[in-house]
Amino acid sequence: MLTVSLHGIKIYAKRGMYAQEQKIENRFEIDVDIMVPAIDTNEIPFVDYSIIRKVVAEMFEKPYDIIEHYIRDIHAGLKQQFPGSEKIKIGIRKMNPPMPGQVGYAQIVFEG
Repeated sequence: MLTVSLHGIKIYAKRGMYAQEQKIENRFEIDVDIMVPAIDTNEIPFVDYSIIRKVVAEMFEKPYDIIEHYIRDIHAGLKQQFPGSEKIKIGIRKMNPPMPGQVGYAQIVFEG
């Protein structure tokens, strides 16, 4: 199996459940790992990084309030672009979420 990763994709968007999150841009960081079968070193499949970035950016154009919806749509979009993938792992971090105290980020991860 071959894993192709694109980590630290930065997206700025006014997304969140709270009114203040919809007024001020939040920073999100997304990590994507796509596992594809590799029969041998002579037949390594090609996974275009730019398509991964494009799918992530397109999904963040949707005005969802919670990041779980983005992870679902990103997974579906990547599965459509890379139908031969065996597994796709996505992590989304919301940097400095609005809450008391100092919090670096909130994160969800989906693998499927």
